[in-house]
Amino acid sequence: MRRYKEAKERNFKKLEQYIPIVDRVHGKSHPEFHDVRRVFDCINHKTKEAGADKPELDNEFKQLREITANYTVPGDVCESYEAVYKMLAEVDEAYSGKPCNN
Repeated sequence: MRRYKEAKERNFKKLEQYIPIVDRVHGKSHPEFHDVRRVFDCINHKTKEAGADKPELDNEFKQLREITANYTVPGDVCESYEAVYKMLAEVDEAYSGKPCNN
């Protein structure tokens, strides 16, 4: 739980800023990013609701790994898109305790 909390504190504020922008910029050519945004919004909501407890996010991280092909960055995107995937992979790994193959 501590690793997840640290990863969340390190990344969620940036993710909250970056994801809507990346979705707006790349959503047309990468419609899967709309799903990334939807799943992250759910993760963020559940995390806030859980407070000090560990939220149940196994399904959401499984969805993200499927949507993103294990956080594989497309070749035609900006650094912000890449940063989002790296942050999400870090949070996922901290939550699950398993390395993400990206």
